[in-house]
Amino acid sequence: MTTNSNFLTRNRGILIFMAVMLIAPFLVGLMEGSSPATILNNAGSVSRFLEGLAIEIFIWAIFALSFDLLFGITGLLSFGHAMFFAVAAYLTGIALKTLQLPFWQVVLLVLFAAVLQALLFSLVLPRVKGITFTLVSLGFASVFHIIVMSSDMINLTGADVGLQGVPVPAFLNPTNERFRFYVIALVLLVATYIFYRRFVASPTGRVCVAIRENEGRAKMLGYNTTTFKILAMIISSVTASIAGMLHALYQPIISPTVADLGFTVTALLIVLIGGVGSLSGAIVGAFALRLVDFVLRRFVGASASIITGAIYVVFVLFVPYGIIGTMRLRKLSTRAGWKEVLARITGKS
Repeated sequence: MTTNSNFLTRNRGILIFMAVMLIAPFLVGLMEGSSPATILNNAGSVSRFLEGLAIEIFIWAIFALSFDLLFGITGLLSFGHAMFFAVAAYLTGIALKTLQLPFWQVVLLVLFAAVLQALLFSLVLPRVKGITFTLVSLGFASVFHIIVMSSDMINLTGADVGLQGVPVPAFLNPTNERFRFYVIALVLLVATYIFYRRFVASPTGRVCVAIRENEGRAKMLGYNTTTFKILAMIISSVTASIAGMLHALYQPIISPTVADLGFTVTALLIVLIGGVGSLSGAIVGAFALRLVDFVLRRFVGASASIITGAIYVVFVLFVPYGIIGTMRLRKLSTRAGWKEVLARITGKS
């Protein structure tokens, strides 16, 4: 009983978020005159559209969480992080369309590829660090992007057109089973967040934080920092691959843009907006990024990208700790202020 109580207390925020997101489609359905049965049967119009928008946000949030583990927690800035996402997306599409594998085999194949990629990236970890690692990771991702765009691979990847016509399993088809896909994506996001929080709070996670703060001191204390960085890389790669697989199942076209530098930069922006190293900032940042982009494109059109870019620059300049980071700093300041007030009232220092 105590264990369950502690779990609920530690993860109260994310569990409330999940409950709200589960109820939201039904509330929207009621406002548009649709019954709960209509929502479950994927027949609502506004609710169905908002579910689709939320699915995109959930996928971005999972991907951003994986990036935050590397960059915000362990201190590894990778400009090739999109490769994990893209390999999983393309591998899912090719396995379902060309190889026609059962879905459970596709999942195993994607997870195996995720671990393999992490080990590939980890080959350079003992030799390079800092900006050198950033550039090497960008080099790995660039090679994959060139392969995807190559005309020799057009039968598999679709080259610059993208991979189209991927047959999605019936039980996960976002066209006919939108609400089910929505729930699965939400549950995966919440499970990933809870696991990440537990990992960061564990002794292994604390060593990863120590590597970010001062790797030399962590080595002096006797830790093999390379081993911990490889572990963080594997967990991050698997998480990003899950997001990539969801993307391949949800989107009608797997575009080569998911393999370029801009995709990784978007994850970086999400983390910066939400709060680097906060984990919950990845979720908040994904909502902020996608909703702002949607609203601007709806009302401004082609000029949305320029306005969005300007907003990012202003945000990074004036809110450097991100939304969650700033909220936590203000919370600490408020607590200190109340303690000072109580001390003056009671006369106790």
